[in-house]
Amino acid sequence: MGERIETQVPGNIWKILVKPGDAVKAGDTLFIMEVMKTEVPHDAGVDGTVAEVRITEGEEGLEAGILAVVIT
Repeated sequence: MGERIETQVPGNIWKILVKPGDAVKAGDTLFIMEVMKTEVPHDAGVDGTVAEVRITEGEEGLEAGILAVVIT
């Protein structure tokens, strides 16, 4: 079973730390959003492999709840 990581807050994508095919462990940071000059990390909740990354570094104006990463 997979996990869908969504943006937790509205903001900009500052840094993406994974790509499709990467193995991740629960707790690994997948990407970091910039929200009002504050870094908001988004972490994996399960061990698995990154299947999709649907965001791009530098992407601005994302809302909360946008599907960003899929782990299988």
